[in-house]
Amino acid sequence: MRSPLTNPFQPGSDVVPDVWAGRIEQLSDWHDVLRPRRHAGLYETGRTILGEPGTGKSSLVRRIARDAAEAGDWVTPQVRMPSGADPLKLVASAVLRLADKAGLAGSTRKGVLDLLARVEQVAVTGFSVAVRGAEGPEPSTALFELLVELGQAAIRQDAVVLIHIDEVQNITDEAALSQLLIALGDALSHEVDVDLPGGVSVSRYLPIAVYLTGLPDFEDMAGARKGATFARRFRTVTLAALDEGDLLEALQPFVMAGWETADGDGGVGTVRMSPEAARAVVALCCGEPFLFQLAGQRAWNAGTSPVVSEGDVVEGWRGAEGEASAHVERVLGRLPDREHEFVTAMAALAPSERTLTRIAEAMGMVSATQIGAVSRRLDTVRGIVDRGKPYTFRNRAVEAYLTTDWPRVG
Repeated sequence: MRSPLTNPFQPGSDVVPDVWAGRIEQLSDWHDVLRPRRHAGLYETGRTILGEPGTGKSSLVRRIARDAAEAGDWVTPQVRMPSGADPLKLVASAVLRLADKAGLAGSTRKGVLDLLARVEQVAVTGFSVAVRGAEGPEPSTALFELLVELGQAAIRQDAVVLIHIDEVQNITDEAALSQLLIALGDALSHEVDVDLPGGVSVSRYLPIAVYLTGLPDFEDMAGARKGATFARRFRTVTLAALDEGDLLEALQPFVMAGWETADGDGGVGTVRMSPEAARAVVALCCGEPFLFQLAGQRAWNAGTSPVVSEGDVVEGWRGAEGEASAHVERVLGRLPDREHEFVTAMAALAPSERTLTRIAEAMGMVSATQIGAVSRRLDTVRGIVDRGKPYTFRNRAVEAYLTTDWPRVG
């Protein structure tokens, strides 16, 4: 029953794992706030989900997108931005696919057909070419106008449009990023008149929801280039580590009822996990979604019995130590020198001594004010530390890596 083919843990990026842990607040935000308000014609901002590598940003929004598609909403595929790619070209292609689903290509209105042709040109040639002397509206205006048409079609067909753009920190062209954010933001704030029974006409917002996901660096990029306009139109959430309670809850089906899986003989069997094994997985992953999936995957593959034991967890983790270390090193390697120096100095202090003054002294500073901005970024932008009294690590994997012999096991 236990084999790589039946393994329910999936530590890869951009996948929705079968064993889901936490992020209830963000999932509830979609189901209880964002979708209902946009569907009802009320205004609601777009969402920017940021976080360090391995925090599950893309998996979270792909889970939301999957739920939306299953409910009948119109969902773009994950529009991933490779470094140096033309964002308008990629987004235009995704929106055109939704426009085809909405039936806009069969419209008898010449204006709609001309608009589709213009956006198709953007999808083929991209922002830099389409903006130079081509007839028709500029690329961002054309994309915005198509989003308006798409939103009106969604009203008629009682659906919500969900657009997901991933790896947004890779959009380095300031002009293209500006045009993209303006087109999306204008669509979110655009109002249309709709007729109600009894001859009443009311104004409402379009049923369009936008998710942007990426690394924390994007907050600075968008803020510097769009300022208050971006902040008003997109609400930013920085994902941090998961609570131990969320992780234990995700493993509870294994502990209590077991996980149903193919038994290899054409039937269905059940794989359980001992309580000790569940606690070991949670302790090793330090709240990191990627490491949680990695520890679970390796523990499952470490044996063949119908019960995953604590010994399986330890044995599986031995083979994952290098990958776990590399994960944390990627997070640390992205930090500017002063931020890296800050977390290293903080980790060297006893937990009760981790005040800004003591950290500054450990860094050789004469005043805590010299590193105030650094501490704020590590807290509000990166989600690595918590500026409490005393300071604590929100990223427990970084703390463990810097203070113990983690991830090695005996």
